[in-house]
Amino acid sequence: TGSPIATLVALPLGIVAGSSKVVQAAFTPLVEIFRPVSPLAWLPIVTLIVSAVYVTTGTPFFQKSFLISAITVTLCSMWTTLINTAIGVTSVDKDLVNVGKVLQLPLGTRVRRIILPSALPYIFTGMRLSLGVGWMVLIAAEMLAQNPGLGKFVWDEFQNGSSESLARILVAVLTIGLIGFGLDRLMQLLQSFIVRR
Repeated sequence: TGSPIATLVALPLGIVAGSSKVVQAAFTPLVEIFRPVSPLAWLPIVTLIVSAVYVTTGTPFFQKSFLISAITVTLCSMWTTLINTAIGVTSVDKDLVNVGKVLQLPLGTRVRRIILPSALPYIFTGMRLSLGVGWMVLIAAEMLAQNPGLGKFVWDEFQNGSSESLARILVAVLTIGLIGFGLDRLMQLLQSFIVRR
């Protein structure tokens, strides 16, 4: 859940940052400060904020552990998409951009018809990297936030310490790797489908 949210946040910010040198100069320090922050550092901050803000009575629409994991994944995985989108927008042929301005195309049309098609390879590279980071962070967040999933399973087996735990952990690790591989292949298929169009 976190990676699609990260993409929805990062794409417009990357387009704005790539289109304006002033915005890019303002964003760069923020990106470079927050990008290297570990999910282990974000998780307690997110947990405290969600616990303070998300007060539920009765049956909650979302479990707190789910929200904590989703927000942590978003905070950790959005940066590569943002950076690559900004680079992609910056690399758009200036002649195409100038033609759009001469024709007085609305900003939305320029973004949709000129900027996005030219920047797509960079955007998809960023999205694939973000998806990989998001998947890794999700497993770590499941371990620490005790959100049901493969991460919690690995942690529970580690805590269990039985003679069969190592084998189960290795199977879970292989499953995590295969799912990550499958997600990357799906993103490649989506890229090839959209780029061909």
